[in-house]
Amino acid sequence: MAKIGDRVRFLNSVGGGIIKKIEGNIAYVDDNGFETPTLLRECVVVAEAATTEKKIALTQDAVKPAAPQSQPQKAAQKPEETPEGEKLNVVLAYEPADIKHLNSTTFDVYLVNDSNYYLYFTYLTRADESIGWTTRYAGIVEPNIQVFLEEISGADLPSMDRIAVQMIAFKSDKEFKMKAPVAVETALDTTKFFKLHCFRSNVYFDKDVIAVDIVTNDIPRKRMVIDSSRIEEGIKAKNAVDRPARKPVQKKSSDKRAEIIEVDLHISELVDTTAGLSAADILNLQIDEFRKVMDANLKHKGQKIVFIHGKGEGVLRAALMKELNHRYKGHTVQDASFREYGFGATQVTI
Repeated sequence: MAKIGDRVRFLNSVGGGIIKKIEGNIAYVDDNGFETPTLLRECVVVAEAATTEKKIALTQDAVKPAAPQSQPQKAAQKPEETPEGEKLNVVLAYEPADIKHLNSTTFDVYLVNDSNYYLYFTYLTRADESIGWTTRYAGIVEPNIQVFLEEISGADLPSMDRIAVQMIAFKSDKEFKMKAPVAVETALDTTKFFKLHCFRSNVYFDKDVIAVDIVTNDIPRKRMVIDSSRIEEGIKAKNAVDRPARKPVQKKSSDKRAEIIEVDLHISELVDTTAGLSAADILNLQIDEFRKVMDANLKHKGQKIVFIHGKGEGVLRAALMKELNHRYKGHTVQDASFREYGFGATQVTI
């Protein structure tokens, strides 16, 4: 919770400053000499009171000699504790700046510490194809507060296929029950950032967010260890069960375009039912079909293949382009004929 002296920024509007006084749930924020009354819950702490006071003191010391203290220094305000706060509850959340324009908006990243403990933590990300991790934030968050980590855009998402949070919980100047260090690693489905229904209400936020539970009632999120070879085997096994008698979704076009192979990647053409399949499962099946067709035709130089993916939100097309730019480099890629396929098809020439 923000307190007097903290430097804050406004959660749902532009601006910020230093909290001068608090009355009830209203904070009066000084921004260049003007006090702005703001709901306390709308204030996000960017620098604690001690840090702010230190900066002011350093500035004053630069223009006048230090004077001896006439009064004893006031003790730092101790964080309020709650009985339920003795258990760790930590949430990582992604909040869109403009939820109505998900294709172009930025996203604010927060870590919520719903506990009586200080947390020293690091927040890291990496892409699936990358070996090492990138530290995006490292620091300490006070008890019962949320901290702003960073602002990201859609261009950052390809490097965030996996996220990790490492942390140690402690209390200051008092005895406490020791908590085990936490190291949580999990996949982040970045396609959800472009789907409105994936942003949901959350008890810690006024706006809809994508929330990832890191620790719930002292229990860390189960670490996911991904073996890519076993995933591929699992997908193939699932395909065999879902469509044992189906033929590959390839068909030669009419005599007019006999040299072109058409591949319809709509999920209704790949499986009989999507019951039990998540959006990620569906995308994996579509990419698996795409790879199967590409691998079967890599030796057929000059072969033209039209992949029909539909317009939709562009997630499948973006995934195909990622494959063509990395796994299948060197082939000619263009939009398929609008007259024959509309906007929802891509042509690849081997």
